Amino acid sequence: MELKDKVAVITGAASGIGKATAKLFADEGAKVVMVDLKEDMRAEAAKELGLSEDQHLLVEADVSKENQVENYVKRAKEKFGRIDVFFNNAGIEGKVYQIVDQPSENIENVMNVNVVGVLYGLKYVMREMIAQKSGSIINMSSVGGWMGSPGMAPYVASKHAVIGITKSAALEVAELGIRVNAVSPGPIETRMMRSIEEGQAPGQADAAKEAVKAAVPMKRYGMPEEVAELVLFLASDRASYITGSIYLVDGGQVAM
Repeated sequence: MELKDKVAVITGAASGIGKATAKLFADEGAKVVMVDLKEDMRAEAAKELGLSEDQHLLVEADVSKENQVENYVKRAKEKFGRIDVFFNNAGIEGKVYQIVDQPSENIENVMNVNVVGVLYGLKYVMREMIAQKSGSIINMSSVGGWMGSPGMAPYVASKHAVIGITKSAALEVAELGIRVNAVSPGPIETRMMRSIEEGQAPGQADAAKEAVKAAVPMKRYGMPEEVAELVLFLASDRASYITGSIYLVDGGQVAM
């Protein structure tokens, strides 16, 4: 029970890595605030995970909207009284376009969710943790924060930004007993990768997936649960002297 009686806020909690992390956190004793934009998916995820009423809270939020971020933090405090762990996970991949063809709407959407949303989350959660003088924050980056990817410039830019934001935030609160780290997954079996595969090779997504797998030294995609295990470690007291660090979980992709 690594997180017994801890309160964890997870954005993008209704699917993929967010849902896998919510399950693992709950299994480890945490009370879980599941933040997501889609109401039906939030409710379905909570039911699937078997969370009791006193163990979870569902909150709708567009993380790119400051007032909605402020609201999910307020709701978490109202129900559970504190926030011990924040998995700043919500993100979008955007559409695949070469830079010269990038629609302004795609650029703005990706940057608003993946960068502005991360900053707003930190702004309001860190205030609560500063008052407590404790807490662990894990931001969601990507191998896209370490390397380039044709057709994915806004996403790649956003994930590079998350790494810089993580280091800056960690330095701001290190003396207050608050830790800030980030995880950088490689290709993971999620809806997001299905979207990227189809965007990179329309009508040939299966072939695109095989090409990605071939480029990973371990020759496979990761599972959401494998990322969740790393997030749990960083959230727990076992990582008590770790802050400002960026952890790859990518099957060796960036090592090449």
